[in-house]
Amino acid sequence: MAATRTENALRSLLEALTSPPYAPTQHLEREQALAKQFAEILHFTLSFDELKMTHPAIQNDFSYYRRTISRNRINNLQVRGQCCVPPLAQRWSPLGDSQNKTLPIEDTTDCLSTMACVCRVMLETPEYRSRFTNTETLLFCMRVMVGVIILYDHVHPVGAFAKTSKIDMKGCIKVLKDQPSTSTEGLLNALRYTTRHLNDDTTSKQIRALLQ
Repeated sequence: MAATRTENALRSLLEALTSPPYAPTQHLEREQALAKQFAEILHFTLSFDELKMTHPAIQNDFSYYRRTISRNRINNLQVRGQCCVPPLAQRWSPLGDSQNKTLPIEDTTDCLSTMACVCRVMLETPEYRSRFTNTETLLFCMRVMVGVIILYDHVHPVGAFAKTSKIDMKGCIKVLKDQPSTSTEGLLNALRYTTRHLNDDTTSKQIRALLQ
């Protein structure tokens, strides 16, 4: 299934970016091609979810596609679930399953928080922003930032919104809200509705207010 393939791809890349003997930050510096591939998956994931939210007819198109595949009985091709690409939370929740022992939590969250920090700094620093050649590059950076936040929130036991989080959530939300709403509303909704810990008691009222 698409969900399993996506989970396996994310897990494999995270394992490669957190395996000994290097620290996650060293992996990101040494293995930029892997980091870029990981970022591309997050970018596609968020962009597809935004597309579904703004074009509800896409679900009908996939339903028609599934019926067509079923009628034609194409061998070795299965389309299951509500969509070929399952919802964001459905794809990533298993990575945070308490029974999953393959990912070292500390190294994984270090990797994800570092990526979130890099994206935030690039978005909020005029010198770096000036290097973005087009709107799509800006959207790519924002989607990757939101993607690693959501993944961090699913992987870490207390999530991304707690005071002990390694991610500057206030800074990340602020940099999103400083962009045109047409570009970021879908990403803010992803933080609102596909994270696990936003409504936990450990989340400050200020962060909840920022996402209202």
